[in-house]
Amino acid sequence: MARHLRAAGHDVTVYNRSPDRAEAWVAANGGSIASDPASAARDADAVMTCVGNDDDLAQATLGREGAFRTMREGAVFIDHTTVSAKIARQLAVEGKSAGILTVDAPVTGGQVGAENGTLAIMCGGSARAIEAATPLMQAYAKRIVHVGPAGAGQTTKMVNQITFAGIIQSLAEGIRFAQAADLDLDRVYEAISGGAASSWQMTNRWKTMAEDAFDFGLAVDLMRKDLGLAFDEARSNGATLPVAALIDQFFADVQAMGGHRQDTSALIRRLPK
Repeated sequence: MARHLRAAGHDVTVYNRSPDRAEAWVAANGGSIASDPASAARDADAVMTCVGNDDDLAQATLGREGAFRTMREGAVFIDHTTVSAKIARQLAVEGKSAGILTVDAPVTGGQVGAENGTLAIMCGGSARAIEAATPLMQAYAKRIVHVGPAGAGQTTKMVNQITFAGIIQSLAEGIRFAQAADLDLDRVYEAISGGAASSWQMTNRWKTMAEDAFDFGLAVDLMRKDLGLAFDEARSNGATLPVAALIDQFFADVQAMGGHRQDTSALIRRLPK
C-alpha cells in the first residue's frame, strides 16, 4: 500500500517496529524512515496505520511516541488495521479534540489485493474525513465505501469475516466431497464456478486448497482475532453467530495442527481426503 502511494507521487515516510523491514522498503521504493510513529507523523498531511490489534494501534497513535502527539490540525488519519469498533470510536473522539480527521478503514482483498492495488475498503467516519482520505486510498483500492460514522468500518469488516468464515468452510467441504466422489476437480470447478456457488474464495483458493497449499493471505491466528472482535461486538448488540462460533473452533483445530500462520483456507486440513 505504501508502495502505491509512493508510485502515485506522494512523499512517504515509513515506520515499522522491525527496522530491517522499513530499511528494505526504502531501499526498494525510496522515501524516508522514521524512528517512531510520532516522528513519521510530524508535519504530514496524512498518516496511515496497519498494525496488529487494539493495543498496537493505541500505542502507535496515543502512546508516548504515538502519531497523535505530532499530527497537525487538519491532517487526516486513516487506520487500515482490523480492530474493535470501540477503539475506532475512541480515536475519532481523540482526533476531533486535536483537529485531526479520522477514518477507520479496514480492508479486504488479501495480500494480493494490497500488492495489486485492488483492495476494497469499508470506511467509518465523517463525510469530511472520508472526502480527505479517498484520493489517497484510491492509490491502492478499487472499491471505497463510506458505510457510516466512526466505528462503522470496523463493524462492517466483522460482517465480512463472519461471512467469509462460512464460505471457506463450505468450500473445504465441497472440495473434499468432490475428491471422495472421485470427480475431476478442474471439471467440477468449471461447472460450478459460474453459478450460485461462486465466490472470491472459490476463484482464488479452489486449486490451492485441493493441492494443500496454504502460504497465502490472512493467517489463521489473525482470523481468530477478527472473529473474536465480532463475538465481542455481538455480545453488545445482541446478534447471534452460531455458525461463526463453530467455525472459530475449527480454526482452533487448525492451530492445534500447527497451522497458526497458514492461510485461512487451511480449514480443509481438518477434513480427511
